[in-house]
Order: sequence, then structure tokens, then C-alpha cells
Amino acid sequence: MCGIVGIVGNNNVNQEIYDALTVLQHRGQDAAGIVTWENGVLNQRKANGLVRDVFRTRHMRQLQGKVGIGHVRYPTAGSSSPALAQPFYVNSPYGISLAHNGNLTNADVLSKELFREDLRHINTSSDSEVLLNVFANELQRLGKLKPTADDIFAAVKAVHRRCSGGYAVVAMIANYGIVAFRDPNGIRPIVFGERETEKGKEYMVASESVALDGLGFKLTRDIAPGEAVFISNDAELFTQQCAENPRTVPCIFEHVYFARPDSIIDGISVYKTRMRMGEKLAAKILQERPNHDIDVVIPIPDTSRVSAQALAYKLGVKFREGLMKNRYIGRTFIMPGQKEREKSVKQKLNAIGLEFEGKNVLLVDDSIVRGTTCRQIIEMARDAGANKVYFASAAPAVKYQNVYGIDMPSAKELIAHNRSTAEICELIGADWLVYQDLEDLVESCHGGNQGVTEFDCSVFNAEYVTGDVSAEYLQGLEEQRSDDNKAKDKDDADADDESFVALYNDVS
Repeated sequence: MCGIVGIVGNNNVNQEIYDALTVLQHRGQDAAGIVTWENGVLNQRKANGLVRDVFRTRHMRQLQGKVGIGHVRYPTAGSSSPALAQPFYVNSPYGISLAHNGNLTNADVLSKELFREDLRHINTSSDSEVLLNVFANELQRLGKLKPTADDIFAAVKAVHRRCSGGYAVVAMIANYGIVAFRDPNGIRPIVFGERETEKGKEYMVASESVALDGLGFKLTRDIAPGEAVFISNDAELFTQQCAENPRTVPCIFEHVYFARPDSIIDGISVYKTRMRMGEKLAAKILQERPNHDIDVVIPIPDTSRVSAQALAYKLGVKFREGLMKNRYIGRTFIMPGQKEREKSVKQKLNAIGLEFEGKNVLLVDDSIVRGTTCRQIIEMARDAGANKVYFASAAPAVKYQNVYGIDMPSAKELIAHNRSTAEICELIGADWLVYQDLEDLVESCHGGNQGVTEFDCSVFNAEYVTGDVSAEYLQGLEEQRSDDNKAKDKDDADADDESFVALYNDVS
């Protein structure tokens, strides 16, 4: 999962892109990058690290220009090599920089096509570089010295025909403007908005509406599935549907975990969705345990707070902030390696004994992935004197890999894979465990926009909306995403990716 932003303004956009990336930092903490355009020159800065660490004053001074794009990265597979930081760049045609959120499910096939048929070199293992080269190649096929908006849309149409998976993209074409587009299923989110200034209109695209809010841009709408938006350097706006059979099937895990609660995605308030999730979960608890003995509901900060508040209110029990968070520790779901995650949980959270001692506590989290966090927090609760520790997940059991841009670990590392609720409860050390029902989760999201009738729920039900996810593909992801393989990738971050070396060896 990553965060992307693009701005066409009337003044230098470097500071505003920096600010937007800071707002979107929750979407990626591995690397950050900005590219701006000024008088035919592209200025770039990207590196591993948080936004505040990647960009210093000397870098900001160099990032001059009234048009620019930015990216925060969180790796879905493989290493965290600096070479994988975005935006990526190709000089032909025109000079194109591209930032991408999502994952292509046919990246390996496309890589071979690009080398053998289009004579393009792919330098990294990133599917984002593949996507950039597909887009660049389709633009180059048109053979235009000065591309029009229709030419750019034609290239996006070809991208949709060739690429499969989930993707939200913002690209800057030197001397012409920025283009943003979304996959035909609308799996990954992207919005655009505008702002009136004394010098004229300005436009912005971003992964989440909250980035627009922070900079004073008015949200226009989501970019529709399959749609492309082109904004020229002169702030002219063009839009066109570029997919043959688009449908809206957004990723439901955005509402569960990734998006900020103050964002609006596909017309659906993330905050309201999480409230409904808490209410649905409370109803299930009352049905299964009408005579429950819960004394207090405590959220595991931060993502579960809204759901926990709604749950406590419907149960009629106290809501308390019993766990204090160190906000300078990253999101444990994103961190590679079991040891790193376990160490981070202990550094990240601390229990307030007064809220636990002698009480039957219901801990609420947004989801359970590996089980590392909840197991350690349950131990914290017991050490703080809790009488009984119950656990509630605002999402259903995560049993399957995600292939559209979320780094769900290999299936064997998912605690719910091939296990019953009772077995999971025992493994995490809870006195009782309750999961949200998938139907209730879907209804919680659907309630925000009746026009969105489907969601990608593949991590819960293994139903992959693109229809091209085979057992062999999942096995490949299994090998890439295991903790053992990620540790190896970390050690070999500067080495060539074996799959791409093999590709060129095969051809020769």
C-alpha cells in the first residue's frame, strides 16, 4: 500500500506535495519521493525513510516548479532497496515520471513483453516500473511530437488492456502536465479536487481526500474505475473513461485498516463505516452472549478506536483508553520480520493499570493478521491485572493473501489460515474471541453509498475480482512474502533481482 499525490499549481508546489505526503504517511513508511517540473527541467529527490527524513531544506530548494508528483512507499513484496523508491522515470517519450499504488498481477508477463517486443529495459523488480514502461511505450507508439489529451487517454486505454490488477496512478509528462488513472475495477482509491486562487485555478490528485482537506482543496470526486484525468501545465482539466467494462469493486481493507477515518472513499465516509462496524459487532456479541460480563471496552490504538466506541455504546458498557501509544513507532502490520514486530509492540504500547485491574476487559482491534500484536497485548492486559481478557476483531478472519497492493504475509503466516476461531483464541491467549461477520462488514461499507454494491474481500473469502489469480501465482507470492525471504531480500537489497536476470538469460 502506498500514497500518491500530484499538483498543478500557480506557485512552487514542493512544500504542498511535502505536506500532502506527510498527511499520507500512514500509507507508507519505507520510502518517499518528489519530482517537480520547471521550464523543461525535472527535479527529483527520493530515498528510503519517512517524509521528514528524506527531504531537507537543501532538497526542497532544488524541487522548484509549479507542477509535481509525490509518493510514499510501503513494500508489498521483496526488498526495501533505495532503487525501488518512487516516482520512477523514463526519458522517452517526452520524459515521464510515475508514482503508483497497487499491484499488477501480470507484471512478470509484461516484463517479458516489454523486453522482447518493446525493447524496453526494466531495471528493478518493481511492478510500478513495469507499469510506467507500458504507459510510456503506448504513448511512444502514437508517434506524436506534442501529445494531446486524447493521445494520453489512448495510451491509458492501452494500459488497461495490457495490465491486470489493482492500481491508482499519477504520472507527470514533462512540458505537458499530469495524468491520473485508476484500474477498471476501482480497487485502489484516488480522488481529485480544485482550489481557486488569485492567480487562477489549481488542481490536486491524491490517494485519499484527507490530503486535499489539509491543503485547502475542495474535493471534486473520486476518479472513477477505468477513468483518466489529465491536467495540463496551464491547469486545463480533461477527463475520459478509458476502460471497456469498468465496475466499482473497491478494496474493503481500506475501510478496515489503511485509510484515515477522516477520508471519503468512493463517496463513503471511512469514519461512518467504522462506526457501523462497531455497531454490527456489538449486535453479534449481544446475540452470542446476551448475559456478557464485560466491564470495559478498550481499543487497540489507533485504527480500531471508532469501532470500539460505537461497540461500547451499543453494549452499554464503559469505553476507556487503557493503552497508550508511542506515536514515534511505525505501524507493526507494515514492519518486516517477526522479531521486529514483537519488539515494536512492546515499545509502541503501554497499559494503564487502573483500567485493567480486577476487570473483565474486551479489547477491540481492527483486524487480526499474524496474531503477534494481539497476543502480546493480551499478555499486557493480564500483567496489568485484568480478571478476564476478551478480544474482538472489527473485521472477519484474515485467511488469504492480498494480490492488489497490500502486503498480507504468506498464507501460512496468517494466524487464521486453516484454523478455527477456537484455535485462534487459544493461540492468542484470550478468554473469548469474536470476529465480525463478512456480511456485516460489507453492509457497514455499503451503507455509505448504495451505488457501491461490491467490494474486494479477497483476504477474507479468496475471491479475486480480476479473475486471473492462479494457484501458481499465489505460490509465487507465498515465497516472496514469507518472513524468511524478506530477511534474505534485506541482506541482498543491492543485488540484481533473480527473476529479471533469468529473463535476460532466457532471451539470450
